[in-house]
Amino acid sequence: MSSFDPADPLGIDDLLDPEDLAVRDTVRNWAADRVLPHIAEWYEKGELPVIRELARELGSIGALGMSLSGYGCAGATAVQYGLACLELEAADSGIRSLVSVQGSLAMYAVHRFGSEEQKQAWLPRMAAGEVIGCFGLTEPDHGSDPASMRTHAKRDGTDWVLNGRKMWITNGSVAGVAVVWARTEDGIRGFVVPTDAPGFSAPEIKHKWSLRASVTSELVLDDVRLPADAVLPGATGLRGPLSCLSHARYGIVWGAMGAARSSFEAALDYAKSREQFGRPIGGFQLTQAKLADMAVELHKGILLAHHLGRRMDAGRLRPEQVSFGKLNNVREAIEICRTARTVLGANGISLEYPVMRHATNLESVLTYEGTVEMHQLVLGKALTGLDAFR
Repeated sequence: MSSFDPADPLGIDDLLDPEDLAVRDTVRNWAADRVLPHIAEWYEKGELPVIRELARELGSIGALGMSLSGYGCAGATAVQYGLACLELEAADSGIRSLVSVQGSLAMYAVHRFGSEEQKQAWLPRMAAGEVIGCFGLTEPDHGSDPASMRTHAKRDGTDWVLNGRKMWITNGSVAGVAVVWARTEDGIRGFVVPTDAPGFSAPEIKHKWSLRASVTSELVLDDVRLPADAVLPGATGLRGPLSCLSHARYGIVWGAMGAARSSFEAALDYAKSREQFGRPIGGFQLTQAKLADMAVELHKGILLAHHLGRRMDAGRLRPEQVSFGKLNNVREAIEICRTARTVLGANGISLEYPVMRHATNLESVLTYEGTVEMHQLVLGKALTGLDAFR
């Protein structure tokens, strides 16, 4: 019988094949080399100054649009993509958000709903990190209710003219292309918008206390004129953007456990070295109870993520199951961070340790891609057959 591994108490690594482990190690090593030495400074300053350089590096290791096939994408499995999300968010939620928005939202929308010309024009450059993408759905007055969006696109001859505002858009100010959803006479449609189009601007949102090492913007569309072929031909109605969100939420199920793992590991290391009353605090019953509870929720969450990944790879993952994972894992990750902070005592609020940074980042992760309440209602409807949204 093998010995007990505190880093993998349930033996989940036994479910991974060598290629899975290779993907995980590649992303983990990249994050350790390129993100961890600098992330506290970037977070404190509220900037990600090398985002374009990081995007190209992430492209070079196949992390952008990695679960998509063709057009320069890696064609990885859902589990491999999840493992990458976990390792990226163990570094910082902002880095995972960069990858998630690029691949699971912007690239996924073009890959699934775009024309062949749109795919050829954008996906290879986005997969390489040469072009950063963003995804415009949420509006200043309409977050959880995208059906009420006000951004609209009207025909003018063969062209489309877009007007409206989008809010809380990751990557917006550095994007070369935006996938924007707008109301039309035929319903909600998606548009591929080059960000250098006249009338398009993306002012960066400042003064955030969460996801500080991430670019967050407003998108402003004032009479943005686009050719007829800018519309995504394969998507009409909300089903298009919501399917993109489901794909992105799946990555969050894994990513949140990365933030939780980083915080747990910091607490465990601290508990074994910090001495009070003549011995390490890890030797006291109350501290051991905290560590045990954190480990249980962390690895239950990873096991849940792995299960959903296998279902996605088999083509059997339902949106309600993604809501199950996102609701549980983000909520439990926040609790792990808060408990880890208590183990570190006053040191827990210092950027010398990752715990408070992860905790504040997760407050954004808790809200975006569907709030707690929306996922509770998705599950409530699935359980009862009764729709409480309206």
